[in-house]
Amino acid sequence: MPSGGHGRSGPRPDPNSLKSATRGLAYIPLPAAGYSGGSPCAIDDILIPAPDPRREREVWEMAWTYPQAAAWRNEPWRWHTVAMWCRQAVKCELPGSSAPDMTALRQMADQIGLTPAGLKENGWKIAPDVASPASTETAESAAATKAPSARDRLKLVSGE
Repeated sequence: MPSGGHGRSGPRPDPNSLKSATRGLAYIPLPAAGYSGGSPCAIDDILIPAPDPRREREVWEMAWTYPQAAAWRNEPWRWHTVAMWCRQAVKCELPGSSAPDMTALRQMADQIGLTPAGLKENGWKIAPDVASPASTETAESAAATKAPSARDRLKLVSGE
């Protein structure tokens, strides 16, 4: 039996590695500017009324502006989890929210890709914003200081 026993056992695959390249692993890019298509339905269509439906609707509409919403739009089976994350977020905003409430919120955020770990788990990557000059300078300086990948290090040497 393999070690670990759950989906997060061991390190996540590195999309910049040679092994990942041969397996065809690549992250799905998400728009850095966010998703502009709006939510596909109202949260009230998914969940029963909540103690604070107005605040839940605000969080729902805000969530559908995140880059991850571009992926959620094509995954209707995930909408219920997004709605539950909204409800849990509102619950955690209240005074006296408990540690288990916060843990549940973080776990749901992982599931729907709102955390760095969740992005990796879902195979998503937020694409760099190419429109702003500041982000271009930052990307160029990061590329200059970034260590070369295994693919870049493998060079054919001409034999003599």
